[in-house]
Amino acid sequence: MYAPNSAIAQYQRVNNVGSVEGANPHQLILMLMNGALERLTQARGAIERRDIALKGAMIGKATTIIGGLQGSLDRNQAPDYVDNLDRLYDYMQRRLLEANLKNDVTIVDEVSDLLKTLKSTWQEIDPARKSA
Repeated sequence: MYAPNSAIAQYQRVNNVGSVEGANPHQLILMLMNGALERLTQARGAIERRDIALKGAMIGKATTIIGGLQGSLDRNQAPDYVDNLDRLYDYMQRRLLEANLKNDVTIVDEVSDLLKTLKSTWQEIDPARKSA
């Protein structure tokens, strides 16, 4: 469902990591999801502290990561599922724009919850779990 090379490039851009050779494609997607969730937690805290600059930076990074997840979707596999994921990622990005404009932690929480659900589902389909 995801194109691994695209995910690697996105992870390296967002996290300034020189190498992620040890991670399989499934793990890379989890790393991106974790990175987005970390940024959303930081954005939430920044909103609560009224640190507008940090809030904008963290929401921007989370949006970039979500865009990377969206961009790494492999449209040749499970087209209906990929289309739904594409729409979900688009929705998350639009909601984060709104959260940034309104300084709204409830919207940040909504996107975090959506991403946590998606991450949980992604962990359930981990090919390494099936082979163990």
